Order: sequence, then structure tokens, then C-alpha cells
Amino acid sequence: MATVERSIEIDAPVEEVFRYMDHPPHQAEITPSMTEVKNVERLPNGGSRADWTYQIAGVPFRGTVEATEYVPNEKLAFSMTGSLEGTITWTFEPRNGGTWFTYSADYKIPVPALGESLAKLAAGYNEREVESILQNLKELMESREAES
Repeated sequence: MATVERSIEIDAPVEEVFRYMDHPPHQAEITPSMTEVKNVERLPNGGSRADWTYQIAGVPFRGTVEATEYVPNEKLAFSMTGSLEGTITWTFEPRNGGTWFTYSADYKIPVPALGESLAKLAAGYNEREVESILQNLKELMESREAES
């Protein structure tokens, strides 16, 4: 199991950051390797289920995320099944009039599909991917805030 956790301060209200992240198609906007999000449906717990396609080192991976925890303006947690399996958790905390956003993921890289050496490269790639996601989210949310 690989784990990655990163946080960033975003100069935008928690409610706006949560609302943006609560819309699964937005993931393809801020995640460099996410090529598609489709079949989005709302669940009784308030969260969503969606199918995704992600590409690592030119290899497409497909699966589904499903919200397991949904606490408005505080936390979104998902189970991830398919080519990559694991959990993703996003937490949103008010800080200095903005948002302290944390992205945590625990996932299993399919070693037979990639091979041992590519699996190690993929783990490092995913760490950089999460850093890009956070930076992209920050830039997008802060530019929206500037527009208001």
C-alpha cells in the first residue's frame, strides 16, 4: 500500500473549496493525469459515486470512487475500486479566513500490471501528482476569489 498526504493553505472560504471539490468532474480540471470522470451520481449520504480514467506512464487505469464519508465543509472520503484500489480523504479546515486543505490517499499499485520498477516510479509520480493537484486547486480557487 502506498500513502501520500499533502496540505496547502488556500485563500478562499471553506464553503467554496468544498463546493468545488464536491463536484467529481472538477477532478479532471485539476488532476494532470485524470483523463475522464463520468457516470456521476449522488448517493443517499450526500456524497457521489463516479467512474474515472487515470493515466500513469502512458498506461490507462479505470475505476470508481464512492463517497464513504460526507461532512459538508469538513470532510469527503472515498473508496476507490478498479485498476487502483484504496481510499482518498480530503479535509477542509477554516484558517486565516481561508481553507487549510489536506489530500490523503492510501492506494495499491497493481505491480503485475506495471512491473516492480514501474510501480516504484508510479509511487513517486503520484506524490508529484498530488502536489500538482493542490497547486492547481489553490490557483483556481484564489483566481475565482479575485474575480468576486
